[in-house]
Amino acid sequence: MESAPGPDSAAHYETRYLDLMRRIWERGDERVDRTGIGTRSICGAELRFDLAGGAMPLLTTKRVYWKTATRELLWFLTGETNIRPLVLQGVKIWNEWPHARYVRETGDNIALETFVERIAGDEAFAERWGDLGPVYGKQWVDWPTYRYRRDGLYEKGPGINQVAAAVESLRADPAGRRHIVEGWNVAELGRMALPPCHKTYQFHVSGSGTEARLNCILYQRSCDVALGLPFNLWSAALFTRMMAQQTDMEAGELVWMGGDVHLYLNHAHLIAEQLAREPKGHPRLEIVRRPPTIFDYDIEDFVVHDYAPQPPIKAPVAV
Repeated sequence: MESAPGPDSAAHYETRYLDLMRRIWERGDERVDRTGIGTRSICGAELRFDLAGGAMPLLTTKRVYWKTATRELLWFLTGETNIRPLVLQGVKIWNEWPHARYVRETGDNIALETFVERIAGDEAFAERWGDLGPVYGKQWVDWPTYRYRRDGLYEKGPGINQVAAAVESLRADPAGRRHIVEGWNVAELGRMALPPCHKTYQFHVSGSGTEARLNCILYQRSCDVALGLPFNLWSAALFTRMMAQQTDMEAGELVWMGGDVHLYLNHAHLIAEQLAREPKGHPRLEIVRRPPTIFDYDIEDFVVHDYAPQPPIKAPVAV
């Protein structure tokens, strides 16, 4: 486990993120990607963060809207797949995908803002056009199963709540090697607005008793380092802290592993600006309440201390 970072920027936890960004931009393989925008990409990367003492990998070289990322994680844990609950909370990160589907399928080229207003104000419209398919949360808490019937047909069985199962397995068998939450359901990828990028979470317990520490390894198959990774790191660390609280452990280490790790070519201004900034400060997360289950947290349960980020840097999302 890493020791706590010192006051100099060279030892700052965020330096690892900035070094990864620089490496991709300077040495990445330039490619034409699915979105048509183009990326610079490397194959495989790893970042490690010590979560002891409330530490979080929250970037300081630009503002990361951690409450937005938290609301998304809590939405995942409901199993919901419609964007309307997010829209009603002012969370915009999933809006582009159903909007693009609406325009494509109807030919009605309405503005994104108009589409989102209709999602918020018209429940029937939201039910028809706001659903993303069986993305993240559906797989996390309601992985589909099927039963073979005597007449030779299959019928749907009870869904599997992987998150609840992971909590129970951590309590019952901390040394186990099967504490996994998986999002990559091959049979349902074609029905998803976007196949899961952060796809596999594996939990690992070090120490025992009062010294038990819960670690998490996140494997991410595809990673937009400029816009997506800051959110992914926060969410994975938060998920780890919530799981640790629910299993009576302290948070240990977050190990992030990326597959196709890339920067979009139209993010050049963001990259240049962010790499010119120095990371400062060590924000901490306090969870002010322990709810009955992992599924009962509210946004008010999380307080971040000592977070004084530099200004946000806007850039377009590739859809």
